[in-house]
Amino acid sequence: MIRIEPEAWREMVAHARATYPNECCGAMLGRIDNGEKVVQLAVCLKNAYSGEQRNRYEVRPEDLLAAERRARREGLELVGIFHSHPDADAYFSETDLKNSCPWYSFVVLSVKQGEVDHARSFLPNAEQTEARQEELIYPDKEA
Repeated sequence: MIRIEPEAWREMVAHARATYPNECCGAMLGRIDNGEKVVQLAVCLKNAYSGEQRNRYEVRPEDLLAAERRARREGLELVGIFHSHPDADAYFSETDLKNSCPWYSFVVLSVKQGEVDHARSFLPNAEQTEARQEELIYPDKEA
């Protein structure tokens, strides 16, 4: 289970709106306690994909490393990655699966006509062959 606190959620939503109609991406920092992940900070990252960003995102390794360093400085952990799907539902695509890491949660925000419609979280397996949906708790989309 992953729960996103209000301030982190507002940051994620603002980033998704600002990058629309392209995909946004970012890191989620927080705590993991007895299998429950709590996202306390959202770190917006630049979509580094060199092609059409409407259907794909790429996180630069150095940006992810900087997010990990920030997490350590603040006594938190890097618990996952978020990105948006412009004008599509929140699902885990084949590309998402191929580029995933099994130790992170992946939150996908569905952004329809510039506004976040819904979100889902996914946990990929170690072989990157499938991802199961993870229970996701987040504030009302208008928060």
